[in-house]
Amino acid sequence: MTRAEEFETLRPLLFSISYRILGSVSEAEDAVQDTWLRYDASPTLPTSTKAFLSAVVTRVSIDVLRSARVRRENYVGQWFPEPLLTDPYEDPERSAELADSVSMAALLLLERLSPLERAVFVLREVFGFGFPAVASAVGRSEAACRQLAVRARRHMDAGRPRFDADRREREELARRFFGAFAEGDVDGLRELLAADVHLTADGGGKAPQWGSGVVGAENVARVLTTILKPFVHIGGAVEPHEINGQPGAIFRDWDNNVINTWTLDILNGEIQMIRTIINPDKLAHIGPVADPWAVIRQTAQARGTPSD
Repeated sequence: MTRAEEFETLRPLLFSISYRILGSVSEAEDAVQDTWLRYDASPTLPTSTKAFLSAVVTRVSIDVLRSARVRRENYVGQWFPEPLLTDPYEDPERSAELADSVSMAALLLLERLSPLERAVFVLREVFGFGFPAVASAVGRSEAACRQLAVRARRHMDAGRPRFDADRREREELARRFFGAFAEGDVDGLRELLAADVHLTADGGGKAPQWGSGVVGAENVARVLTTILKPFVHIGGAVEPHEINGQPGAIFRDWDNNVINTWTLDILNGEIQMIRTIINPDKLAHIGPVADPWAVIRQTAQARGTPSD
């Protein structure tokens, strides 16, 4: 197997590590490409290619995260991770850890950790790397990595929501939700929403803040049904789709361009949170991106109300 072929075999793992550290598809792809350039330029072959490449992509991702955190502190409005449609890496022995760690809620919890804590948690708790490999990847002693892992696990356990474990039940509830949404059924939506459900958006100052800060089943149900009819009237479509391992949807305009994504947090048979990402910078990896302002204007006109 050539060096390039071996790298391509490990690319899904490298991307998955980097995405969990960075919460960004585009930045993770860049980190993986940087890892390849460093590997290709290396004059010697490592004893373990997997260990070497995992360490390199981790270090690159930590450096990127440190600079990204400064930008995120100045981000306009609520910051959410870039939506991930499909995790390219699969490991049957760690399927639960992999699925749990890629949810929007888990990635937002990871944002609270320091870059080193985050990297250690991802390598150790999500991918099951031994502490010698973790220590080598982050450039710290094994003892220091054990302490970082303990602190990270404590923070994650304290804030981690307990989502419904039964995937089929979540999918069925999501199917009912999008069915009621498509029919404009306020009562049907309301009965699926938690009393304190929260609908919130990430527009990054580059798109309208659809649903930003709407709280409560009655308010959210009415906002959703108010949006749908004029949206469909102008040729918009709602495409149910799993996003970050959770039930969700991709919204598309009349030309099939991506407007935004939704993810649903489901707990105890109710929808607790609806997160929508409409910042066009975070959607380009899904497909051609719509002009969100044009969509809002046309939707408002179809509803017969001012666009601002």
